[in-house]
Amino acid sequence: MSKVLIVGAGGVGSVTTHKCAQIPEVFSEIVLASRTKSKCDAIAADVLRRSGRTVMTAALDADNVEETIAFIQKIRPDLVVNLALPYQDLPLMDACLATGVDYLDTANYEPPDEAKFEYRWQWAYQERFREKKIMALMGSGFDPGVTNVFCAWAQKHHFDEIHELDIIDCNAGDHGQHFATNFNPEINIREITQRGRFWDHGEWVETDPLSWSMNYNFPEGIGPKKCYLMYHEELESLVLHLKGLKRARFWMTFSEQYLTHLRVLENVGMTRIDPVEYKGNKIVPLNFLKAVLPEPASLGPLTQGRTCIGSLMKGIKDGQSKTIFVYNICSHEASYEEVGSQAISYTTGVPAMIGAMMMLQRKWHSPGVWNMEQFDPDPFMDALNRHGLPWQVMEIR
Repeated sequence: MSKVLIVGAGGVGSVTTHKCAQIPEVFSEIVLASRTKSKCDAIAADVLRRSGRTVMTAALDADNVEETIAFIQKIRPDLVVNLALPYQDLPLMDACLATGVDYLDTANYEPPDEAKFEYRWQWAYQERFREKKIMALMGSGFDPGVTNVFCAWAQKHHFDEIHELDIIDCNAGDHGQHFATNFNPEINIREITQRGRFWDHGEWVETDPLSWSMNYNFPEGIGPKKCYLMYHEELESLVLHLKGLKRARFWMTFSEQYLTHLRVLENVGMTRIDPVEYKGNKIVPLNFLKAVLPEPASLGPLTQGRTCIGSLMKGIKDGQSKTIFVYNICSHEASYEEVGSQAISYTTGVPAMIGAMMMLQRKWHSPGVWNMEQFDPDPFMDALNRHGLPWQVMEIR
């Protein structure tokens, strides 16, 4: 019986709140806080309608460490689940340190003025969290998150060494909009427009944004899709923790329509993250673009199709070469029917709940700052099957 504080009332925050409400034996009390309390209230009303559970809501500025400390001291949660923007990671970790409360997030810290994925800022908290005897779990979403656990599970059960890793993220769904992002537009566009990066025989290799591509034939009728090489934060931790790894890459699918719009917006300066002056005011073009694009949460009832996200791994077992693809397929329509969100939010929000459950049940718990693949993958993999994200293993010969 535990109290959880969920910070962030976007699509992922909504899914995680709904999924926590489905497990009262673990999440006996749920508090949902965001800068905009009305968003929390709307989610709480939907949770009450669907599950009969009451969710406490509050307004909270997660950038304000002192305010967050006071709020945590007031409600006394057992765990803080950070589903706000990556900019809030460090302020929320500071608040957890000050109050002695465990912490979980789904994406690593990014400085607001630079599109840069890097764990060093959060890994630097290792000794302070250990001394305080509290735990921080990094990246408990899907990618990062489930993909890390897929790798740890494969390393435990299928390989002596994993030599090559390709994490592949395919959204084969369609929302019918000319241009829209499936999660926070600001974070999504920053992620896509940065330089690509992959691990190759002991060093990082950089590429121009979206300049490398491959075709991959996705299972269960999804079929061939064009995938583009990007950098994603789980690569940074996996290259440290997978035995024998020689190459690690991350790929994501995009439609030509999406990429055409993105190129135009980039060419005219709308994806810039540095301020420009407009009529005597400083504005960030990407922030303005976010304000005029469709709200990702509004795409739920419009989106049809499926996602397929998985880890393609090649290595050796008992001296023999072996290749497997561990993956999940998630339906946008089924996700919306269950919790009122499309599959992009669902595939991130469910693992956030499972990671929280692992910590609260002490199946995963150790003082310090940890990445997903550093714990026993088996209970997490079992929970994926039980809570809406069943996985499959395909051996490739």
